[in-house]
Amino acid sequence: ALFVHRNTLLFCSAEIPQLLAHSIQASSSKSMFFSITRQQLTHRLSSSGSTVARRSGALSTISRSVTYIGGYYPPTIAGTKDNNCNSNKSYNNNCNKPHHHAAASSSPSSCSSSRYSTRRLSSKAELKETYDHILVETRFPEDNSGVGGGVGVISLHRPKALNALCDALFDDLIHAVRAFDSDDDIGCIVITGSGKAFAAGADISEMSKREFADVYKKDMFSQWADITKVSKPIIAAINGFALGGGCELAMMCDILLAGSKAQFGQPEINLGVIPGAGGTQRLIRAVGKSKAMEMCLTGNRISAQEALDIGLVSKVIETEFLLEEAVKMGFSIADKGSVSVRMCKEAVNAAEEMTLAEGLRFERRLFHALFATKDQKEGMAAFLEKRKANFTNE
Repeated sequence: ALFVHRNTLLFCSAEIPQLLAHSIQASSSKSMFFSITRQQLTHRLSSSGSTVARRSGALSTISRSVTYIGGYYPPTIAGTKDNNCNSNKSYNNNCNKPHHHAAASSSPSSCSSSRYSTRRLSSKAELKETYDHILVETRFPEDNSGVGGGVGVISLHRPKALNALCDALFDDLIHAVRAFDSDDDIGCIVITGSGKAFAAGADISEMSKREFADVYKKDMFSQWADITKVSKPIIAAINGFALGGGCELAMMCDILLAGSKAQFGQPEINLGVIPGAGGTQRLIRAVGKSKAMEMCLTGNRISAQEALDIGLVSKVIETEFLLEEAVKMGFSIADKGSVSVRMCKEAVNAAEEMTLAEGLRFERRLFHALFATKDQKEGMAAFLEKRKANFTNE
């Protein structure tokens, strides 16, 4: 485990690399942590001639604030322990244990402060025992005999507020998707909504009193893009209203499945603002300029069928079967080799950022790289032998 505090790297005592051991002095016999300054580390790595030294550019990521890269917040860095988990700076031993089922709090419509800042979460986070504003479960196929064949299901759960996307809900959501992304048993993630809405937008009551300086300095909504950094495929099962931020959240996912009663829209113009989390950028890439302009300038909603017709979603499914169909699709994806699935997602997403020539070159390089994997050998051997491939995600 590695922690960065100001200009000092902190290593959990059990994880100290032998390379650095003689350069590190204990910072506290009670804390069980050891420290080494950035300058000491740079000098030690440079003189070692190791492969780590050749990657020392990673040191540029050291922040003045605490960066969390592990499964545990040391109390000496992250703040005091708090059994109620109400402080943004607190750590609670009971709030970060692995589990397979979780329930939301008894008052899901209220949107209290998150226990953790999304900017401190680790890509190695584990699911919490409970979340305030989402429901979490894992599902596995009955014949699950492979590796990573499970599907993580996340349900936005503020039904009284139509799952409005407050900051605390998004903190919960980002934590859960990161936990599933680092779980080797999970091959795909499904995001849906509780009740009659996927998400009816951002929380207006939370935003209405904010000033320019506040939202600008905090770069409001920037953390939402963390959803797009997840390496595993995410399926959005859109069961009702997907308006404003809800539509933007859906577009951050990789596959959009719409319930027959779903409605989509970017109504921010009616509030004197514009979409702020991708509505003017991702929508145009999905449906073209004219339709994106119409939706953003009029604030009008479109039906699930129209969303299918214009290419915003890939399927329309009867609402009562929506989640099961999404999970079934997730099983199909999770059954494939994880390395090739992730590379495929990476290649498709890169197409929006590259020229055709650059994209084709990038695609070929990923294709070539997969010939170094065991799954490529197994997949092609299984095809030739006319049997089902047994991928090991290696």
